Amino acid sequence: MSQLIRAEALPDNPDDHYRIKPPFGHPRWYYLKKLRQLVEWGRDNYVRKELGPERIKLADYGCGTKPYVSIFADEKIEYLGIDLAWNPHADIIVGANSVIQYPDSQIDVVLSTQVLEHVEDPEGYLREAQRILKPNGTLLLTTHGYWMYHPDPTDYWRWTSTGLRKIVERNGFEVVAFRGIIGRSAMGLQLFQDGMLFKIPSFLRPVLTIPMQALIALFDKISSQQATDTDGCTYLVVAKAKK
Repeated sequence: MSQLIRAEALPDNPDDHYRIKPPFGHPRWYYLKKLRQLVEWGRDNYVRKELGPERIKLADYGCGTKPYVSIFADEKIEYLGIDLAWNPHADIIVGANSVIQYPDSQIDVVLSTQVLEHVEDPEGYLREAQRILKPNGTLLLTTHGYWMYHPDPTDYWRWTSTGLRKIVERNGFEVVAFRGIIGRSAMGLQLFQDGMLFKIPSFLRPVLTIPMQALIALFDKISSQQATDTDGCTYLVVAKAKK
Protein backbone atom coordinates (compact mmCIF):
# COMPACT_ATOMS: atom_id res chain seq x y z
CA MET A 1 0.00 0.00 0.00
CA SER A 2 1.21 3.49 -0.75
CA GLN A 3 1.42 6.20 1.89
CA LEU A 4 -2.19 7.14 2.59
CA ILE A 5 -2.08 10.68 3.90
CA ARG A 6 0.40 13.07 5.47
CA ALA A 7 0.38 13.13 9.27
CA GLU A 8 -0.94 16.48 10.49
CA ALA A 9 -1.82 17.84 13.89
CA LEU A 10 -5.37 17.19 15.03
CA PRO A 11 -7.39 20.26 16.02
CA ASP A 12 -8.15 20.57 19.74
CA ASN A 13 -11.83 20.08 18.93
CA PRO A 14 -12.45 17.33 16.32
CA ASP A 15 -15.55 19.24 15.20
CA ASP A 16 -13.21 21.98 13.94
CA HIS A 17 -11.42 19.72 11.43
CA TYR A 18 -11.48 21.43 8.03
CA ARG A 19 -13.33 18.47 6.52
CA ILE A 20 -16.13 18.95 9.03
CA LYS A 21 -16.21 22.76 9.01
CA PRO A 22 -14.39 24.06 5.93
CA PRO A 23 -13.71 27.80 6.32
CA PHE A 24 -15.67 30.24 4.18
CA GLY A 25 -13.68 30.93 1.04
CA HIS A 26 -12.02 27.50 1.03
CA PRO A 27 -11.68 26.34 -2.62
CA ARG A 28 -13.38 23.05 -1.69
CA TRP A 29 -16.06 24.56 0.57
CA TYR A 30 -19.07 23.09 -1.24
CA TYR A 31 -17.40 19.76 -1.96
CA LEU A 32 -16.29 19.23 1.65
CA LYS A 33 -19.79 20.12 2.88
CA LYS A 34 -21.36 17.55 0.51
CA LEU A 35 -18.74 14.92 1.38
CA ARG A 36 -19.45 15.32 5.09
CA GLN A 37 -23.19 14.96 4.39
CA LEU A 38 -22.49 11.83 2.33
CA VAL A 39 -20.57 10.21 5.20
CA GLU A 40 -23.36 11.23 7.59
CA TRP A 41 -25.93 9.63 5.28
CA GLY A 42 -23.98 6.37 5.39
CA ARG A 43 -23.65 6.61 9.16
CA ASP A 44 -27.35 7.28 9.74
CA ASN A 45 -28.62 4.56 7.41
CA TYR A 46 -26.04 1.79 7.81
CA VAL A 47 -24.30 2.24 11.17
CA ARG A 48 -26.65 3.86 13.66
CA LYS A 49 -29.68 1.89 12.48
CA GLU A 50 -27.79 -1.36 13.04
CA LEU A 51 -26.44 -0.56 16.50
CA GLY A 52 -27.50 -3.10 19.11
CA PRO A 53 -26.83 -3.41 22.82
CA GLU A 54 -23.16 -4.37 22.27
CA ARG A 55 -20.37 -1.88 21.56
CA ILE A 56 -19.02 -2.12 18.01
CA LYS A 57 -15.59 -1.52 16.47
CA LEU A 58 -15.30 0.94 13.60
CA ALA A 59 -11.94 1.09 11.80
CA ASP A 60 -11.00 4.14 9.72
CA TYR A 61 -8.78 2.57 7.05
CA GLY A 62 -6.17 5.10 5.95
CA CYS A 63 -7.24 7.32 8.83
CA GLY A 64 -4.78 10.19 8.36
CA THR A 65 -5.89 12.79 10.93
CA LYS A 66 -9.21 11.02 11.64
CA PRO A 67 -11.32 13.82 10.14
CA TYR A 68 -14.64 12.09 10.77
CA VAL A 69 -14.11 10.87 14.34
CA SER A 70 -16.62 13.42 15.67
CA ILE A 71 -19.30 12.23 13.23
CA PHE A 72 -19.14 8.74 14.70
CA ALA A 73 -18.88 9.85 18.34
CA ASP A 74 -21.10 7.43 20.23
CA GLU A 75 -20.64 5.46 23.44
CA LYS A 76 -21.50 2.31 21.47
CA ILE A 77 -18.77 2.88 18.85
CA GLU A 78 -15.06 2.27 19.42
CA TYR A 79 -13.30 4.35 16.74
CA LEU A 80 -9.95 2.93 15.59
CA GLY A 81 -7.54 4.38 13.05
CA ILE A 82 -5.63 2.18 10.58
CA ASP A 83 -2.58 3.61 8.82
CA LEU A 84 1.13 3.20 8.24
CA ALA A 85 3.46 3.12 11.23
CA TRP A 86 4.70 6.71 10.80
CA ASN A 87 1.21 8.12 11.44
CA PRO A 88 0.92 9.01 15.15
CA HIS A 89 -2.88 8.89 14.91
CA ALA A 90 -2.95 5.20 13.93
CA ASP A 91 -4.22 2.66 16.46
CA ILE A 92 -3.71 -0.29 14.08
CA ILE A 93 -0.67 -0.52 11.79
CA VAL A 94 -0.46 -1.50 8.15
CA GLY A 95 2.70 -3.57 7.98
CA ALA A 96 4.79 -5.32 5.36
CA ASN A 97 3.09 -6.21 2.06
CA SER A 98 0.20 -3.86 2.98
CA VAL A 99 -1.19 -6.34 5.53
CA ILE A 100 -3.19 -4.85 8.40
CA GLN A 101 -1.74 -6.06 11.70
CA TYR A 102 -5.07 -7.20 13.07
CA PRO A 103 -6.85 -10.56 13.31
CA ASP A 104 -9.49 -11.77 10.86
CA SER A 105 -13.20 -11.05 11.35
CA GLN A 106 -12.94 -8.66 14.32
CA ILE A 107 -14.26 -5.34 12.97
CA ASP A 108 -17.92 -4.36 12.58
CA VAL A 109 -17.51 -1.34 10.26
CA VAL A 110 -14.65 -0.28 7.98
CA LEU A 111 -14.71 3.40 7.01
CA SER A 112 -12.60 4.48 4.03
CA THR A 113 -12.84 8.10 2.91
CA GLN A 114 -10.92 9.38 -0.11
CA VAL A 115 -8.15 6.79 0.20
CA LEU A 116 -8.74 4.21 -2.54
CA GLU A 117 -7.61 6.52 -5.37
CA HIS A 118 -4.21 6.90 -3.64
CA VAL A 119 -3.55 3.16 -3.18
CA GLU A 120 -1.35 1.40 -5.72
CA ASP A 121 -3.16 -1.94 -5.25
CA PRO A 122 -6.85 -1.12 -4.65
CA GLU A 123 -7.91 -4.77 -4.86
CA GLY A 124 -5.43 -5.76 -2.16
CA TYR A 125 -6.69 -2.86 -0.05
CA LEU A 126 -10.29 -4.08 -0.39
CA ARG A 127 -9.34 -7.68 0.38
CA GLU A 128 -7.72 -6.55 3.63
CA ALA A 129 -10.86 -4.59 4.55
CA GLN A 130 -12.93 -7.70 3.88
CA ARG A 131 -10.55 -9.87 5.91
CA ILE A 132 -10.78 -7.86 9.14
CA LEU A 133 -14.56 -7.39 8.90
CA LYS A 134 -16.91 -9.76 10.64
CA PRO A 135 -19.27 -11.77 8.40
CA ASN A 136 -21.86 -9.30 7.09
CA GLY A 137 -19.76 -6.43 8.46
CA THR A 138 -20.19 -3.04 6.78
CA LEU A 139 -17.85 -1.19 4.43
CA LEU A 140 -18.46 2.57 4.00
CA LEU A 141 -16.15 3.72 1.21
CA THR A 142 -15.91 7.03 -0.62
CA THR A 143 -13.70 7.76 -3.61
CA HIS A 144 -13.61 9.89 -6.73
CA GLY A 145 -15.39 9.72 -10.03
CA TYR A 146 -14.15 13.09 -11.35
CA TRP A 147 -11.35 15.03 -9.68
CA MET A 148 -8.12 16.83 -10.48
CA TYR A 149 -4.79 15.05 -10.07
CA HIS A 150 -3.81 15.38 -6.39
CA PRO A 151 -0.81 13.28 -5.34
CA ASP A 152 -0.64 12.74 -1.58
CA PRO A 153 2.01 11.53 -2.26
CA THR A 154 0.53 9.41 -5.08
CA ASP A 155 -2.71 9.49 -7.07
CA TYR A 156 -3.55 6.47 -9.19
CA TRP A 157 -7.24 5.94 -9.88
CA ARG A 158 -10.66 7.33 -10.86
CA TRP A 159 -13.78 5.18 -11.22
CA THR A 160 -17.02 5.17 -13.12
CA SER A 161 -20.00 4.16 -11.01
CA THR A 162 -20.09 0.79 -12.79
CA GLY A 163 -16.36 0.17 -12.37
CA LEU A 164 -16.39 1.02 -8.67
CA ARG A 165 -19.24 -1.37 -7.98
CA LYS A 166 -17.40 -4.07 -9.90
CA ILE A 167 -14.09 -3.79 -8.04
CA VAL A 168 -15.82 -3.82 -4.64
CA GLU A 169 -17.97 -6.84 -5.52
CA ARG A 170 -14.96 -8.67 -6.97
CA ASN A 171 -13.16 -8.54 -3.64
CA GLY A 172 -15.60 -10.21 -1.29
CA PHE A 173 -18.44 -7.71 -0.86
CA GLU A 174 -22.10 -7.35 -1.71
CA VAL A 175 -23.01 -3.74 -2.56
CA VAL A 176 -26.18 -2.71 -0.72
CA ALA A 177 -26.19 1.05 -1.45
CA PHE A 178 -24.47 3.42 -3.85
CA ARG A 179 -24.74 7.22 -3.76
CA GLY A 180 -23.02 10.07 -5.58
CA ILE A 181 -22.47 13.76 -4.91
CA ILE A 182 -21.92 16.75 -7.23
CA GLY A 183 -23.10 16.29 -10.80
CA ARG A 184 -21.27 16.86 -14.05
CA SER A 185 -22.11 20.56 -14.54
CA ALA A 186 -21.10 21.58 -11.02
CA MET A 187 -17.95 19.48 -11.18
CA GLY A 188 -16.98 21.15 -14.45
CA LEU A 189 -17.10 24.49 -12.65
CA GLN A 190 -15.03 23.09 -9.78
CA LEU A 191 -12.33 21.94 -12.20
CA PHE A 192 -12.41 25.32 -13.98
CA GLN A 193 -11.97 27.10 -10.64
CA ASP A 194 -9.08 24.83 -9.66
CA GLY A 195 -7.33 25.43 -12.95
CA MET A 196 -7.65 29.19 -12.59
CA LEU A 197 -6.31 29.19 -9.00
CA PHE A 198 -2.86 28.26 -10.27
CA LYS A 199 -2.85 31.32 -12.55
CA ILE A 200 -3.49 34.05 -9.96
CA PRO A 201 -1.64 35.30 -6.85
CA SER A 202 -2.69 33.67 -3.59
CA PHE A 203 -4.04 36.91 -2.09
CA LEU A 204 -6.54 37.17 -4.97
CA ARG A 205 -7.79 33.59 -4.74
CA PRO A 206 -10.71 34.28 -2.34
CA VAL A 207 -12.01 36.79 -4.91
CA LEU A 208 -12.41 33.83 -7.28
CA THR A 209 -13.34 31.03 -4.90
CA ILE A 210 -16.18 32.73 -2.99
CA PRO A 211 -18.39 33.44 -6.05
CA MET A 212 -17.33 30.20 -7.74
CA GLN A 213 -18.34 28.08 -4.74
CA ALA A 214 -21.76 29.76 -4.75
CA LEU A 215 -22.07 29.08 -8.47
CA ILE A 216 -21.04 25.44 -8.03
CA ALA A 217 -23.73 24.99 -5.37
CA LEU A 218 -26.31 26.55 -7.71
CA PHE A 219 -25.35 24.42 -10.71
CA ASP A 220 -25.36 21.27 -8.60
CA LYS A 221 -29.14 21.64 -8.34
CA ILE A 222 -29.36 20.85 -12.08
CA SER A 223 -28.46 17.19 -11.57
CA SER A 224 -30.98 14.81 -10.03
CA GLN A 225 -29.81 12.40 -7.34
CA GLN A 226 -30.37 9.55 -9.77
CA ALA A 227 -28.11 11.18 -12.37
CA THR A 228 -25.42 11.95 -9.79
CA ASP A 229 -25.48 8.36 -8.53
CA THR A 230 -24.47 7.33 -12.06
CA ASP A 231 -22.16 10.20 -13.00
CA GLY A 232 -20.81 12.03 -9.97
CA CYS A 233 -17.72 13.67 -8.59
CA THR A 234 -17.49 11.30 -5.61
CA TYR A 235 -19.30 8.09 -4.68
CA LEU A 236 -20.19 6.36 -1.45
CA VAL A 237 -20.33 2.57 -1.62
CA VAL A 238 -22.01 0.70 1.22
CA ALA A 239 -21.21 -3.00 1.08
CA LYS A 240 -21.46 -6.09 3.27
CA ALA A 241 -18.60 -8.55 3.74
CA LYS A 242 -19.36 -11.99 2.32
CA LYS A 243 -17.69 -14.81 4.27
